[in-house]
Amino acid sequence: MADTTLDLRGLKCPLPALKTRKALSRAPAGTVLIVECTDPLAAIDIPNLLRETGDILEHTDQAEGLLTFRIRRA
Repeated sequence: MADTTLDLRGLKCPLPALKTRKALSRAPAGTVLIVECTDPLAAIDIPNLLRETGDILEHTDQAEGLLTFRIRRA
């Protein structure tokens, strides 16, 4: 199964979390979603969202203002 990238650069809170939730709700189990954000609050919002949904945060990276989350749909 190919990874899906969700480019949310430039969006401000709460849009990155809302769009991530929507993408995850449509994805079948086992899907890997790569979420790219520039909003610093996403570092808090995305992990909190995943605690609610039960999906798995496999990796987080932050470089030059870009936050990248690798999420596996439970």
